[in-house]
Amino acid sequence: MNQAHEKCLVHLVLGGARSGKTAFGMRLAEEAAREKWMIATAEPFDDEMKARIEQHRQERDHSWRIVEEPVDLVEALQSYATDERVLVVDCLTIWLNNLVIHNIEAKARIAQLCEFIKRSTNKIILISNELGMGLAPETPLGRSFRDLHGKMNQDIAHACGKVTFVAAGLPIALK
Repeated sequence: MNQAHEKCLVHLVLGGARSGKTAFGMRLAEEAAREKWMIATAEPFDDEMKARIEQHRQERDHSWRIVEEPVDLVEALQSYATDERVLVVDCLTIWLNNLVIHNIEAKARIAQLCEFIKRSTNKIILISNELGMGLAPETPLGRSFRDLHGKMNQDIAHACGKVTFVAAGLPIALK
């Protein structure tokens, strides 16, 4: 491990849908600091997503502070990161989706996030799906998103000091 990763307090948690990755990330946060902040990236584009967002709000106890930031993730991390807090970003997959939907240059934003991670001295837990283990998407857009997402996960994993994969609620340390 190089010196940059020794100082890095950013932890990437990967897993499939409903794998337990967010619950694991929240448990890590509970152990890391008394002041816990969630940076939620979901936008309520439809009724089903509105219901999911509301369900997530109900599942968190009142000790969590919530910031909703669907696009400007690095700015939110810079604004809210302090030595006393742990920040949990839920999730990078939805964030990337938002960038694509809003026609924002995703590769540049991913590079910006990776540079922030490498410099960060704050406790941050990033949650992301692992999309590449399932069937190949049927459409060119789906395959393009899967490929961009896989590269994003690789770049962020490389920048982070710790990486954990969660399957069936069980964490597996990768880095």
